Amino acid sequence: VQLQVSGGGLVQAGGSLRLSCAASGGTFSSYAMGWFRQAPGKEREFVAGISQIGGTYYKDSVKGRFTVSRDNAKSTVYLQMNSLKFEDTAVYYCAADFGMLSTRSAYWGQGTLVTVSS
Repeated sequence: VQLQVSGGGLVQAGGSLRLSCAASGGTFSSYAMGWFRQAPGKEREFVAGISQIGGTYYKDSVKGRFTVSRDNAKSTVYLQMNSLKFEDTAVYYCAADFGMLSTRSAYWGQGTLVTVSS
């Protein structure tokens, strides 16, 4: 499966952004989908995920601010980010996996930079 990410940019603290990840070349509903991020000088980390049946899970620091969703008809997963903080600044990546998402997942989109100004 190929993943195409869009939606990053520059936003002020407290603002919102929505990331999209469009999949092609695979059976989208068969994959758990998720978002990871990597800040400068740091390891890539899990942010949010959604299972094949729609169950969602989040990194603690984004709970209540970020929402992950999927539209199987459009083969797209979204990450709605609200109340953005400076520490959310990172390159965000979309990932897909038949099983549990991790930094070792097989399928990745290109990153998109999210910059939150304080």
